[in-house]
Amino acid sequence: MGTATAAVEDPVDGLRQVRHLRMRRHSPGPTAGRPLALHTVAEGDRLDLLAQRYLGDPLAYWLIADANAALDPDDLIDSRTVGTVLMIPAPGGW
Repeated sequence: MGTATAAVEDPVDGLRQVRHLRMRRHSPGPTAGRPLALHTVAEGDRLDLLAQRYLGDPLAYWLIADANAALDPDDLIDSRTVGTVLMIPAPGGW
């Protein structure tokens, strides 16, 4: 596994170095398998809360993002997406 460092733009402190775990994500992609659920985005939804509700782990938000082919997870739940349907991946399909 190991660690890596990434340069991140911080609006307060400018450019800063952030250490993170180097992990390999295995996602089946947006068309693989049957979904666990379909969720219609409502005002105030957050991916971590949806991941907790459906998958039992708030840190699994990236699985929902990957299943919906989102490069920026926040794009799935902003005010422009209220009413759209998200695919929640089934456990074990990841």
